[in-house]
Amino acid sequence: MILKPDSPLIHALHPSPNTEDRRKGCRADMIVLHYTGMSSADKAIRWLANPKSKVSCHYVIDEAGGITQMVAETQRAWHAGASHWAGETDINSVSIGIEVQNPGHEHGYPEYPAEQMQAVAALCRDIAKRRGVAPQRVLAHSDVAPGRKIDPGEKFDWAHLAKHGVGHWVKPPALDADSACLLNDAAIAEAKELLRAYGYGVENPGRDDWSMVLIRTFQLHFRPARADGRLDAGTLDTLRRLVAALPASATS
Repeated sequence: MILKPDSPLIHALHPSPNTEDRRKGCRADMIVLHYTGMSSADKAIRWLANPKSKVSCHYVIDEAGGITQMVAETQRAWHAGASHWAGETDINSVSIGIEVQNPGHEHGYPEYPAEQMQAVAALCRDIAKRRGVAPQRVLAHSDVAPGRKIDPGEKFDWAHLAKHGVGHWVKPPALDADSACLLNDAAIAEAKELLRAYGYGVENPGRDDWSMVLIRTFQLHFRPARADGRLDAGTLDTLRRLVAALPASATS
């Protein structure tokens, strides 16, 4: 039960019963961003507070930028599901989950309003400062669950977050005529090793289209103008520069 907000940015408290202690020895040093996939923030909050749903999150941010806290940051919320990052498979025990109101790809997938993105940036910045979250550990749900989730999707403004001090980002090159060209097997193998170095789980679960799934997952976050799963020179260049920009401690 939440007795008081963890952040001064909170507008409302709506406790969810879908929570438990974090795995022993774990602390929240990651932020995972989702979209709700529902028609309104109110409906999402009611669902996340329903014991039958067996899902929850720490925060919900509505279209106007209003922030509702549902689970205390010290507790494990049930937001990531089957997921993995940099060898960790219990993402719920090491993360803060933020649901951003958007009906998602199955229901029109509108743009994220500016007021909402400003609230996302402010809340993430506050959490990261208090909890020591490294920039490269501010992630999309799709990043930690490739092939299973695609939220918050290609319209989510990661560049805006980076401009306001949140997340790890390098500016992707503009699309051009060469960007439509597929690269060879050696380039795809290099991309997979770079994705592994960054933290992605690259082991194939048995899908024939796994290489495209992995590339699209990366593009959804880091090269959203492409987001089609095809490895072009611009995507590979972005990936190389992103890994090169990691602090040495993140790749050791």
